[in-house]
Amino acid sequence: MTAYVYMLRCADGSLYVGSPRLLEARVHQHQIGMGADHTRNRRPVELVWHEEYEKPSQAFAREKQVQNWSRAKRLALIAGDYEGLPALAKKDFTDR
Repeated sequence: MTAYVYMLRCADGSLYVGSPRLLEARVHQHQIGMGADHTRNRRPVELVWHEEYEKPSQAFAREKQVQNWSRAKRLALIAGDYEGLPALAKKDFTDR
């Protein structure tokens, strides 16, 4: 069963991350004010990024990962700057 993780840019510039089974239907719900509380008063919203997964559990795990990222790291993901993502990690992974 296919599932997605997605990111919306809201009218106020905030970013929202979710993981539905039916991406188009969920984005439509956000657009008409029937989505999450966060997006309800921040319309219109724009789908700016998504990934597809075979299982809902995989999409949910990725949703939780991206939700814990900084805004800078989310923006790099939207831009497709995969090489720059490690440098934006909250933890310092350099050798000590």
